[in-house]
Amino acid sequence: MAANPFSLEGKTVLVTGASSGIGRSTAVACSNMGATVVVNGRNEHKLAETLALMAPGSHVVVAGDLTGDVAALVAQMPKLDGIVHCAGIGHSKLCKQIEADDIDLVMGVNFKAPVLLQAELLKQRKVNKGASIVFVASLGYDYPNVANGVYCASKGAIVAYANCLKLELAQRLIRVNVISPGMVWTDLIVHGGMTEESLREDEQNSYLFHQYNQPEDIAYLAVYLLSDATVRMTGTNVHIAAGAKRL
Repeated sequence: MAANPFSLEGKTVLVTGASSGIGRSTAVACSNMGATVVVNGRNEHKLAETLALMAPGSHVVVAGDLTGDVAALVAQMPKLDGIVHCAGIGHSKLCKQIEADDIDLVMGVNFKAPVLLQAELLKQRKVNKGASIVFVASLGYDYPNVANGVYCASKGAIVAYANCLKLELAQRLIRVNVISPGMVWTDLIVHGGMTEESLREDEQNSYLFHQYNQPEDIAYLAVYLLSDATVRMTGTNVHIAAGAKRL
């Protein structure tokens, strides 16, 4: 075993949604641990900001929308030792108000896009033997709350999909794990419809540590799952919730 089993030296890791939030923090953390990082996002300017925060290296920018021509995006990528599926959107609407467009939008970004990206990566033989695949889901699939039906369903779908993917890739020693965070201080929640005052109140009342997660908390867990410290860890859904209380 390597002297530091948590190092990502010599590994190439794809991070989607790397232009902000959890994705940006994950790209930065991976680079700090020695990985060559392939950053993906729709906004090239924000991806450049992410690169400026990362440790020096031969990092690769593959800008593009994962709901578009995925095959062309994957063709630009090198062989990968790790993938962190961070890209996603939030959504808030009462169940009685949900329309077909809401389902198409949220499931398209949060479920269809990562599933089709993963399929294309496998088809184009971009995933090395012994690689690690990490999906960022949400505790929302198991801790329901009002006006979050489609979002929670999309994250539950990812958890179920990952459980199937782990079986199909086990023969190649490729591990598949999920991170399910509680609330995380990102633009996703700040612009999600709740006031900052109500978010701060929820942070105090609904979490044992009286704190939401920070993006780097999720990033450090992703690094752990990408590293050789977890070579026999697959099919796990890790909850990181600062002690979220079940409602």
